[in-house]
Amino acid sequence: MIISEAFGEVANIIAQLNPSQIIQIKASPEMSARVSDLVDKKKSGVINLEETAELERFLALDLFISLAKAKAHLLLKK
Repeated sequence: MIISEAFGEVANIIAQLNPSQIIQIKASPEMSARVSDLVDKKKSGVINLEETAELERFLALDLFISLAKAKAHLLLKK
């Protein structure tokens, strides 16, 4: 199993818990601000290795949440 399949499998399980609540998940203002700051640093070329790793983790989390939301939307349409 590759990591994208694992993410999909776990996202599917989470989506089934309560699809209507899953689609409401939203980042906190603090988290959004931090991601925005990291993206700006990356664009400016002043991001360090720790910040790059942090940004990558945020992006992976965003991808995972988006996948869970998509699966939740599909479940609600049934």
